[in-house]
Amino acid sequence: MGETEDERTSQAGQLFENFVQATTCKGTLQAFSILCRQLELNLLDHRDFYSSLKAAITYWKAKGLWGKLDKRASHKEYSKGKACADTRCLIIGGGPCGFRTAIELALLGAKVVVIEKRDTFSRNNVLHLWPYTIHDLRNLGAKKFYGKFCAGSIDHISIRQLQLMLLKIALIVGVEVHVNVEFVKLLEPPEGQGTDGPGWRAEVRPAGHPISNYEFDVIIGADGRRSTLDGFKRKEFRGKLAIAITANFVNRNTTAEAKVEEISGVAFIFNQKFFLELKEEAGIDLENIVYYKDNTHYFVMTAKKQSLLDKGVIINDYIETERLLASDNVNQEALLSYAREAADFATNYQLPSLDYAINHYSQPDVAMFDFTCMYASENAALVREKHGHQVLVALVGDSLLEPFWPMGTGCARGFLAAFDTAWMIKGWAQGKEPLDLLSERESIYRLLPQTTAENISKNFEQYTIDPATRYPNLNSTCVRPHQVRHLYINGEQGLSSLGRSGPTRTSVNISRQESEVRPSRLLLWCQKQTQGYRGVDVTDLTTSWRSGLALCALIHRQRPDLIDFDSLNEADCAKNNQLAFDVAEREFGIQPVTTGKEMNAEQGPDKLIMVLYLSKFYEMFRNSPQSITGRAFHNYSSRTTNSLYNSINQALPRKRIPKVDKNLLLCEREEQKENKVRSMATQLLARFEENAPSCVQAEITRQFNKKSIKERAQQLSRLFTGKPLQPQTSMRKEFPQGLGGSDTCHFCKKRVYIMERLSAEGYFFHRECFRCNICGCTLRLGGHAFDSNQGAFYCKLHFSQQKISSRHRRGEVILIHFIKQMLSTNKSDSLYS
Repeated sequence: MGETEDERTSQAGQLFENFVQATTCKGTLQAFSILCRQLELNLLDHRDFYSSLKAAITYWKAKGLWGKLDKRASHKEYSKGKACADTRCLIIGGGPCGFRTAIELALLGAKVVVIEKRDTFSRNNVLHLWPYTIHDLRNLGAKKFYGKFCAGSIDHISIRQLQLMLLKIALIVGVEVHVNVEFVKLLEPPEGQGTDGPGWRAEVRPAGHPISNYEFDVIIGADGRRSTLDGFKRKEFRGKLAIAITANFVNRNTTAEAKVEEISGVAFIFNQKFFLELKEEAGIDLENIVYYKDNTHYFVMTAKKQSLLDKGVIINDYIETERLLASDNVNQEALLSYAREAADFATNYQLPSLDYAINHYSQPDVAMFDFTCMYASENAALVREKHGHQVLVALVGDSLLEPFWPMGTGCARGFLAAFDTAWMIKGWAQGKEPLDLLSERESIYRLLPQTTAENISKNFEQYTIDPATRYPNLNSTCVRPHQVRHLYINGEQGLSSLGRSGPTRTSVNISRQESEVRPSRLLLWCQKQTQGYRGVDVTDLTTSWRSGLALCALIHRQRPDLIDFDSLNEADCAKNNQLAFDVAEREFGIQPVTTGKEMNAEQGPDKLIMVLYLSKFYEMFRNSPQSITGRAFHNYSSRTTNSLYNSINQALPRKRIPKVDKNLLLCEREEQKENKVRSMATQLLARFEENAPSCVQAEITRQFNKKSIKERAQQLSRLFTGKPLQPQTSMRKEFPQGLGGSDTCHFCKKRVYIMERLSAEGYFFHRECFRCNICGCTLRLGGHAFDSNQGAFYCKLHFSQQKISSRHRRGEVILIHFIKQMLSTNKSDSLYS
């Protein structure tokens, strides 16, 4: 009997190893089916499937994987796999983001079904991975399935390899996967039935597939930019034409190929000699090029249109991008030759042969497209209700937010959206009100386009589906329930939009005229907001912004208290722009796209950069009272004490406005300031009282409350510094000159170029300069510690030692900062008179 048991264990281990080592989608599904049949596991029992599989596979190679998955499943958010126990979810699309979402929902205990219209994973293109993405995949056991995953300094992976890895993990945790199944449309519940009748279903091809009979509580679109789900309007972001070419060549994994160095990113402005020689030798004119080595030799480059015309790649020159890059206007043979020549030159002709890999169309894997046209969904989710049945509909991945490939944002933001969606579905399963659920989801979605590898939380080990563990400046209530009423669609409006006539798959490649944030509309809005400001004349989205005055005016229109516009010097362009960048980042969370110094360059700012940057202001402020009125600040003076009264008086019909007492209005403003200062001072006192003996806390509070605002500030200053705060001390908060866009290495103080720089805590630096301030050891992003007061970086060991020795000093500095911030809100003469 013992031998029989050993044989079964050995056979199970071998079958599981066959599943782990499978290299294709069909091979993986077949190996998994054989494994489950041999072990007599029920694929439809999603609740107990993982535990049953783990109990049956006990050989040593699998134990490491179980440990990693168990650790993930132990997160409190999953409630031991019961948080979404009665929720049925359909995910449309088996890409990386679809599978990553499926894994999270399975860990929550939901019944998860993934449908994919293909049965092969053939996308050779390589994805750049952010540090947190690498950490996340490692914790799911990525190296158990792909031993070369992010070995050494490698920070990328091919899409098909990532899909394969996530498919295997999804199957292990009980996700039901169906290939060769295409989603057609959502089917509403039948009429004339109660809540116990059939609910929401999906129409699929082939029509007789068992999925047609499934009912779902949640539908998630993860099928790319041409999403088949209705109800999600798209907005377009477009800049000046930039033509990208991607090419994949066969990697035979020879020694010669292994020796060829990768190119993480070379742009013309950083290596002009390289690009000029390429143009002279081959007639190929590029703006940048990237080379990654994975399952294929992957190249992506940005080519200039004239170069493509001269080389015969583009046959005819058209103004419209769609016509210019249409398949009938591209010479495919010339394109193959163009990409191969560029790849050969970039690698110094060291690759022995450059034979094209084959894509899923059985064609050489080369593509050309305009990557400056990006789409984003206006909303992340909606709820439909019909005949007493509700369904939650959401988007993830490229369906939600199309990535900008030079930044490597696709996979990283896609995974964040997957976690955010899982968090929403948990709330849905627990009975959260639809409008509250949708308002929270839309609030979190607003953060996603601004997310970078530098501004997310650095403690990757604490990441869960809870957004608060990932976004440092999370505000989950910035969108209110009344603002998402249109996303709750009940049966009264009818669901004609669910049905389609003609083709079921409609492209979302909308024209520029249909775009929500097209440049012409953005320009008109900017002109209205900056009208009447001294030295500002916005006529375009490039040179009009060079002086920095227009940006400052844009901010001043919304928040006059943030910028003293009259004090700006029109000639100091770099300072004006940097001021605007710093204020926008600090107050509105709008990340800078360049530096003040670079804005002052001779050729002026790039239009694409300005469109992307200004559109964030447009989205944030287009519905604000200042934007809606569109009134100009003619002859505006920020020092005029009755400016608020004047602007209100001008914005309304004069005959209907009773005369306002200016002195009363000023008094009200001063009282508001004093109330704000009083509140902040009270909070500071509370911080101090936490460390005071309980017997004296009451007396401290009584004595402190008797004092005036000025006396309170002086007392707090003496309390923490031993010195009174001087009236003439500047109350303005100082920020580093290069905050958000420095071009100087924080460590060696030498120039660091965009393509070679790292960033942490708002500072830029060379990779080799990122070292501990005490021991000098090389640091890695996410594995460092930072002292914000000294601007110093440490390894974890020395930061702990330094933290203990400087605890009291740092506490004083922080409190002084709060005092200054408190007083900076009330700098009027009333404080020091």
